[in-house]
Amino acid sequence: MQKPQDIFIQSEIMKISGSWPGNLKHICIDSREVQQGDAFIAINGTVTDGHQYISKAVAQGAALIIYEQDVTLPENICGIQVKNSAIGAGELASAFYGHPSKALKVVGITGTNGKTTIATLLHNLFSNLGYKCGLLSTINIIIGEEVLPSTHTTPDAVSIQKMLARMAEENCEYCFMEVSSHAVDQHRIAGLQFAGGVFTNLTHDHLDYHKTFKAYLEAKKAFFDQLPKTAFALTNTDDKNGKIMIQNTMAEVKTYGLKGMADFKTRLLENSFTGLYLNLDNEEFWSRFCGSFNAYNLTAAFATAVLLNQNKQEVLIALSKASTVEGRFDIINGDNGVTAVIDYAHTPDALKNVLSTINDIREGQGQLITVAGAGGDRDTSKRAEMASIASKLSTKLILTSDNPRSEDPDAIIDMMMEGVEITDKRNVLRITNRREAIRTACTIAAPGDIVLVAGKGHEKYQEIKGVKHPFDDKAIVGEILKTEN
Repeated sequence: MQKPQDIFIQSEIMKISGSWPGNLKHICIDSREVQQGDAFIAINGTVTDGHQYISKAVAQGAALIIYEQDVTLPENICGIQVKNSAIGAGELASAFYGHPSKALKVVGITGTNGKTTIATLLHNLFSNLGYKCGLLSTINIIIGEEVLPSTHTTPDAVSIQKMLARMAEENCEYCFMEVSSHAVDQHRIAGLQFAGGVFTNLTHDHLDYHKTFKAYLEAKKAFFDQLPKTAFALTNTDDKNGKIMIQNTMAEVKTYGLKGMADFKTRLLENSFTGLYLNLDNEEFWSRFCGSFNAYNLTAAFATAVLLNQNKQEVLIALSKASTVEGRFDIINGDNGVTAVIDYAHTPDALKNVLSTINDIREGQGQLITVAGAGGDRDTSKRAEMASIASKLSTKLILTSDNPRSEDPDAIIDMMMEGVEITDKRNVLRITNRREAIRTACTIAAPGDIVLVAGKGHEKYQEIKGVKHPFDDKAIVGEILKTEN
């Protein structure tokens, strides 16, 4: 085991007490998991302060305590006070697990929308190219052949290092991971060495946590600020925040886009429910993905693969075979001629992108019936904006419950209704029960109509008053439309 000063260089050691324990058994940030000979890291989190549980960790046999606030420890316990214990968690875990990110090529994808699609695309792409890969995403975690459920967009610092170590043991060569703004702000990516970073876009989201758009932007930018010289920084040049992301990065900067000048340029030739026809980096290319937003996602995945020294033609062939990502513009063709789209869109920009894509494809033919809500205990300022967008871009809109969590779902719908103009209210229904809202949308739809069910995508639950109830938008729509798709 390394000496403490070799591990906590960035964390800034303030004080060391007791003798370095040497062979630690586990690294824990949850005192309930501590066993004899473990290290416990007290992190001052957004919900609880880990310093309150130091005595419990000591009682359960912790041999090392990492902390940042002044505490008194027993003489037989090694204690290391650092300036930031969240950073210390990542650095200690990295050393403990043998610096696994150095054994892999780790690529992080950040932005408001598109992270899951790009990360999943890259994992599937490199797997099809013959590489063993890992994936850390909102939908799931993949370590070689093993698929695990995901609880966060980006796991905690210790869990990340542990999973990367398992990927290295499984001889994975690459890991593609989503990097959320929360993860950057909370230093969950501390101790990681990235081979590259990808920026998708930045729109209204997570202001319940960051409070201001500027703070949200700075959290995303901090990811690129931390990239080493050996990495690449791939940014969307069509997003006005794309240039800001890479202002202070040491990484090699590359750009992609559909509109302006870019290192990797794509032209949208055809967009339909059967797929996209693109001119991608001067090569004609077809994909079963739909929508201009997916043209950006495909371009980002292509550019990332090329920057990772993959053969351009092989990448295009593999991308053309890629399947759509669950809950992202997921299409169901009903037996009655109704087309349904299931999408995770839960921000104003994402909802606008999906609705605009559907309207571009339908070209005024048939109705567009949208079912949408907004999550509870999250950014309230986006609710009215989402309803405004949905009411203007839909023929009919049904406002319903999403994941209300601890909030009253009717109160959430009230806030959404504030964004609907008087002239649009005649086309808006309120049905709080999500299953009934979906059933109503599918029932009133006629052959040739399109039903969009937005907000939950891949999720298999609905969270109400702290309880996660089984709920699957896609399964419910399929059942109502009597389809096997």
